[in-house]
Amino acid sequence: MKEAECIRKGEAALGIEFGSTRIKAVLIDAGCKPIAQGSYDWENRFEEGIWTYSNDDILSGLKGVYSDLRRDAEEKYGIGIEKLKAIGISAMMHGCIECDADYAFLSPFRTWRNTITAAESEELTELFSYPIPQRWTISHLLKDIKEKKSYLPDIKHVFTLASYVHFLLTGVNAIGIGDASGMFPIDFGKRKFSSAAAEKFREAYGCDVLPLFPEVMVAGEMAGRLTADGVKLLDESGTLEPGVPFCPPEGDAETGMAATNTVKPLTGNVSAGTSAFATIILDKPLSRAYSVIDVVSTPDGYPGAMAHSNNCTGDYDAWIGLFAEVLKMMGASVSKGELYDTLLRSIFKAEKDAGGVLSYSFISGEHIVGLEKGVPMVMRDPDKPLCVSDFMRSLLYSSLSSMRIGLDILSDEEGVKAELLIGHGGFFKTSDAGLRILSSVTGVKSAVMETAGEGGAWGAALLASYIGSDKSLSAYLDDVFKDSRMEISEPVKEDVDGYNRYLEKFRRGLAVEQKALEVF
Repeated sequence: MKEAECIRKGEAALGIEFGSTRIKAVLIDAGCKPIAQGSYDWENRFEEGIWTYSNDDILSGLKGVYSDLRRDAEEKYGIGIEKLKAIGISAMMHGCIECDADYAFLSPFRTWRNTITAAESEELTELFSYPIPQRWTISHLLKDIKEKKSYLPDIKHVFTLASYVHFLLTGVNAIGIGDASGMFPIDFGKRKFSSAAAEKFREAYGCDVLPLFPEVMVAGEMAGRLTADGVKLLDESGTLEPGVPFCPPEGDAETGMAATNTVKPLTGNVSAGTSAFATIILDKPLSRAYSVIDVVSTPDGYPGAMAHSNNCTGDYDAWIGLFAEVLKMMGASVSKGELYDTLLRSIFKAEKDAGGVLSYSFISGEHIVGLEKGVPMVMRDPDKPLCVSDFMRSLLYSSLSSMRIGLDILSDEEGVKAELLIGHGGFFKTSDAGLRILSSVTGVKSAVMETAGEGGAWGAALLASYIGSDKSLSAYLDDVFKDSRMEISEPVKEDVDGYNRYLEKFRRGLAVEQKALEVF
């Protein structure tokens, strides 16, 4: 088979993405078609007020996902993986990993999910006149500085998750410009960290941060090669040869851009899974800084605006799990996929405003609406009947409502609105329901590509395959997607109007959510 020959010759490229609940690997052929996949489930923990994963979690996940990929390739094609064309590493953006001179962790890895740096976020946004969300690496570093942590003098390296894994495999301290844009302000002219912002930080807090950060690189550049030590961390079989080139490690937002071909101005995508974020590539700078809007970068160094919410599918996953438990108690046998599809598609029978059901999907805090912690909650109008379809529509509406509030800032204050939003992530597995809700919530034509299920790991593999190309990234992606098919959902006025009524009530009810934090 041609796939086996591609693997044998070392012409396949590999992408690995560390998501919030699953690590995924995708192997692509010379035509960028996925030919093998692997996955590894993991979960963050809430320890001493911090959402985190341990270093052992990271190492186990890296080896586990590659083992699953290798097994898939061997079962499909009867051949082991000995050579690769290139590798790309991606991970959930933002967060903070602080290491000493020997690259040992000095503090727990703080993920994007933490909402403990509100004061630092506000302070830095004012200092830089540049939006610095709570999730950003520099917000967490400043919190440590202000709290005078004992390990501060020992911090010699500061990473994101993607840049840390990249370092483990290559020994090169590098980061893609997109992932870097979740660490510290970017100078988009120079495509590097902003030296002006670094000087302001040094003057204000006495800390020279740039030597602590990885080197910023852009798509197309080679950012190191797989070392012999890296092989030991990645491939427990030991058959993979070292020397494989790596592209710059990127964040999940940027591999999402690659996986949806949304790197041109005013193109946009929505990644919806554990979190939900909409990214629109800008055709001009924002007029001012907004604390709840990220300025992020495409993998080739162009600015985009992101409305990011910490919560999305987690709460409705929990409710569907409850329904599954009831079915099990009754002795019914229904597959997980059938249960999800049935419940999610019930929204087509629901009232457009969810029939008086109001829900809040806040498992963790949510910066866009000012919540440091989260309490999932459901309220309903007692004068209206409760039915599954309205309940499910409310849960799906709630999953995207914080993101919508961020998008309102972009459209109302800056006139930034994409003509098409391309969705990807677990929210769109039942694509007709996910798309219908997305177009209703945003009022924008929405689409899912046939490759949506491949996700950011496929985007990372595409960026790996792009190393050394003489084309622009947008031209390269246009070639990849030239025959791609999409499922499209146009916004329906009745749905949009119904959701807007829901959103008005959602905004008013945030006061109740805030009060609930005093109970839990």
